[in-house]
Amino acid sequence: MPSQQTLDRFIARVVEGAHVQAIEEFYTADASMQENHHPPRVGRDVLMQHEQAALDRAASVASTCVQPVFMQGDHVVIRWIFDFTGKTGTTTRIEELAYQRWDGEKIAEEQFFYDPVQFKPR
Repeated sequence: MPSQQTLDRFIARVVEGAHVQAIEEFYTADASMQENHHPPRVGRDVLMQHEQAALDRAASVASTCVQPVFMQGDHVVIRWIFDFTGKTGTTTRIEELAYQRWDGEKIAEEQFFYDPVQFKPR
C-alpha cells in the first residue's frame, strides 16, 4: 500500500509533465499497463518507451488530476484529464480512470478505462 506522501508525489510528477520519469520512479520493474481491455504491456522499460513515443507525437501535453483520488489498501483510482496539442495545432482531450494495484510504494499493475472516441482531434 502506498503512503499518502508517495501517492501525492506520483500525482505531482504526472501533473508537472514528467510522465516517463514517473514510470521510472514509481513502477515496479515488471509492472503492467493495460488500455481498456486490450492486452497489457509488461515491463517498466516497455512502459517508458511507449509513453515516450506517445509524448513524441504531441507538441505538448497538460495533465490534470481530478480530485478526489480513491485509495483502499493496495488499490488506487485516479481520474485524469490529458489535453494534447498536436504538432499541427490540433487539440485532443482525453479523460480516463486509472485503476492501479500498488506493491508497497510502487505501482505493479495499472488499467486505464476511457472512451476511445475521445482520441479524435477536436
